[in-house]
Amino acid sequence: MAAVEIDVWADVVCPWCFIGKHRLEQAIAESALPAEVSVTYHAFELDPDAPRGDGTTVLGWLAERYGTDLDGARELAERPATLARPDGIVIDVDKQLRASSFDAHRIIALGLEQGGPALQAAVLERLYVAHFTEGKPIDDIETLQRLGTEAGLDGGRLAEVLAGDEFAEHVRADERAAREIGISSVPFYMGNRKVALSGAHSAEVIGQLITAAQEDDPARSRA
Repeated sequence: MAAVEIDVWADVVCPWCFIGKHRLEQAIAESALPAEVSVTYHAFELDPDAPRGDGTTVLGWLAERYGTDLDGARELAERPATLARPDGIVIDVDKQLRASSFDAHRIIALGLEQGGPALQAAVLERLYVAHFTEGKPIDDIETLQRLGTEAGLDGGRLAEVLAGDEFAEHVRADERAAREIGISSVPFYMGNRKVALSGAHSAEVIGQLITAAQEDDPARSRA
């Protein structure tokens, strides 16, 4: 078992979660014992009522939601896009499509089953890039089939999952757990189920969470 197990609640359509993933990976690489840190991602839907495949742009949805025009919506969307650039993340606010992330979370769960945390992280990264950089419809089944296969999922198994409702209960269980913990915004990090951090913090701050979790590990304190 890893000395530090980090559970992360995140959404595929959350730009702060995309940024947070990269900063978490940086924090782990810079930690004292990176090989002893394991990360598991859990589903969270910021927009559970999002319609599937209606082609609405994120800018159009933001303008309607906040009662502004497209320029006002672009100003809102550009904030995380600007902050993401130093982390090497490209967010194209004009390409993003509003999408349900439920099926995307199902294939992220498949990634964990098929290849553990490494494959799960690869699937999540491919979905982030597809949504934020390429403007792909991540609630379209054919698109998810292609993206999942590109990330390393077995194509046949992926097709079976997407054709049914497998892992749907897994996603709902993650979301129930989030409500029980009291998570209202993401990303949300928990180290060894004892220390927690909410929001898109710097790699340095996330590193402090890792250190606190390591110090709080009874097995480590006995070593």
